[in-house]
Amino acid sequence: MLHDLSGDILLSGAKAIVQGVAPNDDFHQGLALQLRERMPAMYKDFRHYCQTRHPKSGELWTWMSADGRHLVNLFTQDGAYDHGSKPGHATLQHINHSLHALRSFVQKEKVGSLALPRLACGVGGLDWDDVRPLIEKHLGDLNIPVYIYANYQKGVKASEPAK
Repeated sequence: MLHDLSGDILLSGAKAIVQGVAPNDDFHQGLALQLRERMPAMYKDFRHYCQTRHPKSGELWTWMSADGRHLVNLFTQDGAYDHGSKPGHATLQHINHSLHALRSFVQKEKVGSLALPRLACGVGGLDWDDVRPLIEKHLGDLNIPVYIYANYQKGVKASEPAK
């Protein structure tokens, strides 16, 4: 069940926090930067994964924090393959494929709840009116709470309904 919320996604009680990134992303902006600053081990593992596995856009990579929460990185943008280059643009095709992979991950790992921002609508450059239907299609019928942090409010804990 999808729930639109306002608040700080990093204060979410969800079992998995999701973000959109690019393969080889440097995590220099937005939610990615906040996660890099709060969880440097996650960023280090992400960089190692990208350098050894060369992931493709439309896939995902997950990491589990010490408190047992998953951080799911959806590769929604074109990769940043040249040294010092910025991530490319997000595409609806990449989002569609990565959300399909996210659905499979949630079902396989029995993840009890998800929190995600307006995927690829900031740095990725996409329109929320195009992205939201893909989230509904892939995650809307999961029998878990899916918290969509549609409006970011730093330091504000949203009231997340259970189911």
